[in-house]
Amino acid sequence: MIKEDTKKLIILCLAGLGLCATVELAIVYYNALFAHDASPSICAINDFMDCDAVARTKESQFFGIPLAIWGMLWYIFVWIMLKVEDLKKIKFLKFLEVFKNPFDYIAVLGLFSFIVSITLLCISLFDIKKLCVFCAFTYILNLAIALVAVRPIKEGSFWGALKQSIADFIDAIKIKKYLIAFCICVVAAASILTYTTVTMVFAPQVKNSREFDKLKKAKIEKYLISGNYLGAQDAPIVVEVYSDYDCPVCRYLHIQLYYLARMYPNVQFIHKNYPLDNECNKYLPIKGHDNSCMKARYAEAAMEQGKFNDFAAHVFAEQPETEEAVLKIAEDLGLDMDKLKKDAQSDKVRKLIEADVDEALAKGLRGTPFMVVGEHKKMGMSPIKETQIWLERNGAKRK
Repeated sequence: MIKEDTKKLIILCLAGLGLCATVELAIVYYNALFAHDASPSICAINDFMDCDAVARTKESQFFGIPLAIWGMLWYIFVWIMLKVEDLKKIKFLKFLEVFKNPFDYIAVLGLFSFIVSITLLCISLFDIKKLCVFCAFTYILNLAIALVAVRPIKEGSFWGALKQSIADFIDAIKIKKYLIAFCICVVAAASILTYTTVTMVFAPQVKNSREFDKLKKAKIEKYLISGNYLGAQDAPIVVEVYSDYDCPVCRYLHIQLYYLARMYPNVQFIHKNYPLDNECNKYLPIKGHDNSCMKARYAEAAMEQGKFNDFAAHVFAEQPETEEAVLKIAEDLGLDMDKLKKDAQSDKVRKLIEADVDEALAKGLRGTPFMVVGEHKKMGMSPIKETQIWLERNGAKRK
């Protein structure tokens, strides 16, 4: 049987490790979603074990609050429960006297946290197909905390801990002042969670996901701007957009740009190539996106016939996987196929793509999509309202 002081020390150490891990996870979350120029974290190990990639998913939050913050609150609660006897002696913390059996609460919430952790692990492995190493570490800690806390307590089981916790809660709210305080806390918590859920201010990846879903349903005919120019040819504000035809986010940004080109008559968006394919991108050690260079060559060749936007929009929307499928798009658009094939293999097009790639790296590109206007850069895709703010800060004027 573990002595109470020893049990407290063990749980305190486990909670301390958990708090450190969740603080690191909060930093990873911030860097992944708000600091686009941040370097990869130490747990972005490979394509499967990648904390950064997990942080960018909509599953990395709950009610608009990062899971890392929920974890931090849990470990802080454990610390408070372990110190409750000392803390309740402080005048303004006297309300802590309602927590009569700290180990019961830790055991119950520890088990609940572990169940939630296993659910998240399943989502990570089978849905996201990536693993966050720090997250997995906290899952183990949660189970360890629950197991240490549950023995020995009354009845020596989680069921006994749960019954005791419920009994203590009922006893607490029988006292009027604590019932009022509890109600105030519930209203405050509900208000905060409503705000974070509605605004998703701390979860931009969810806002992006919602916009992606909306853009997925968009029909090409509704947003297409025919020809080579996206915006006025002589527009004073020129936005260079570096993208890859096989990049999923670039696909949605391309649709967004058609909407924006109609909103801002003084802006022209110019497509620039950064294929993640070492066939034409000498800076990539591996092939990456198959056929990305091929699609870029045909898109530039379509420009020679005044059909760049038409062709690029269909390639982004349909995501053809073979050269034959790409040529079918061009044929359906009525392009001169002999000229298209000849231009696509020309030195002019090859040098143009190589020049785009060189320019992108010189301007600090770290991935696609990447937008540049003057000295100002924007990495990734944001909800359209955020992109509008960025454009207007850089001189864009609405109709």
